[in-house]
Amino acid sequence: MQFRKLLFIGFCLLVCFKSKAQPHFGDMAPEIALPAASGDTIKLSSLKGKVVLIDFWASWCGPCRISNKKLLKLYPEFHKKGFEIYGVSLDKDKADWQKAVGKDKITWLQVNDNGGWDAPTAVTWRVDQIPTSYLVDQTGRLVAMDLDDKGLKKALKDLLGD
Repeated sequence: MQFRKLLFIGFCLLVCFKSKAQPHFGDMAPEIALPAASGDTIKLSSLKGKVVLIDFWASWCGPCRISNKKLLKLYPEFHKKGFEIYGVSLDKDKADWQKAVGKDKITWLQVNDNGGWDAPTAVTWRVDQIPTSYLVDQTGRLVAMDLDDKGLKKALKDLLGD
């Protein structure tokens, strides 16, 4: 009987932990304030009024680099309508990050939290895989996560109009 009770408590704790695994839709996006390559700090809150894709990635992540290429096609189309990408690199080596930004021809905002998986931003946002992305509306609320190309394009059309 004691074993079942412990098993039940363990299950409840696991469910509670998983339910808090990542920020929830409809919540206000937690603040991020990190340095760009120039050394200037860019705050996520400074982008309020725009639709923002928060994109967690790293130079060493193959799927992230593929995602960059896809975003490169989408960004110019919606940027002029009020869309911004806030790229958060988890690279520990700043030079690797900057080299990848140049090689991938990234023109959107880029910041670096160089602690890898233990970076404070990754911990706050509970990022456990990359690429991970969150879509934030003009008010700063989380509206979607990890959309594919078509899903992101549809969401941007819905939020920004055609």
